[in-house]
Amino acid sequence: MTTAAPKSLNHITDWVFDLDNTLYPRECNLFAQIDVRITHYVMDVTQLDFDAARTLQKSYYRDFGTTLNGLMNRHAIDPDHFLNTVHAIDYTPVDPHPQLIDAIRALPGRKFILTNGDTGHARSVLGRLGDPDLFEDVYDIRAMTYVPKPHREAYDGFLNRHGIDPAKAVMFDDLEKNLVVPHEIGMSTVQVVAGEGFAHDQVEAWELGQSTGPHVHHVTGDLAGFLRNLR
Repeated sequence: MTTAAPKSLNHITDWVFDLDNTLYPRECNLFAQIDVRITHYVMDVTQLDFDAARTLQKSYYRDFGTTLNGLMNRHAIDPDHFLNTVHAIDYTPVDPHPQLIDAIRALPGRKFILTNGDTGHARSVLGRLGDPDLFEDVYDIRAMTYVPKPHREAYDGFLNRHGIDPAKAVMFDDLEKNLVVPHEIGMSTVQVVAGEGFAHDQVEAWELGQSTGPHVHHVTGDLAGFLRNLR
């Protein structure tokens, strides 16, 4: 699904993209690898069994923005150890996507990644997609001082670092809750959704939710096509 060419983005000078399940399709299940590693990390920290650890993991993800933030708040874990552990994955499920790379490269203005993951993970994904140097900056969870999206501080820190006028910026994210603050501060927003009928036993229903609320301005299931239509 791709919306018609959105003329309301003609004013954009700064293009801000989430990473996971946004720049690559959720259907490749890359994040599913991370998700399972997070569950095992929670098991190690809490001594819970798999099912109980998974329930706790998802509650932290929902309530704190990331499981990491929940574990730091409730269990005082070392964030570097967590990030290095959960990102030790196989990146080959991410296929090269020259059409997406070309579409992003052709956008007028600056391009950024704003991710609750870390820079090393982002570089690995971008290398698979086809250009590790496509973006001006990767503003990651460390740059956020571990206060992730959807918390306002994550966006404010990013915008301030790069001198971005929210009225001239757009945020692309797969999670509609991560578009609430961008909308409130004046950014345009695009939710990037999974293909119709996608389901996975590791994905909660709320993670796939689409919103008709005012904070979601555009919705697309084909990011490359959406960006090409801007031309």
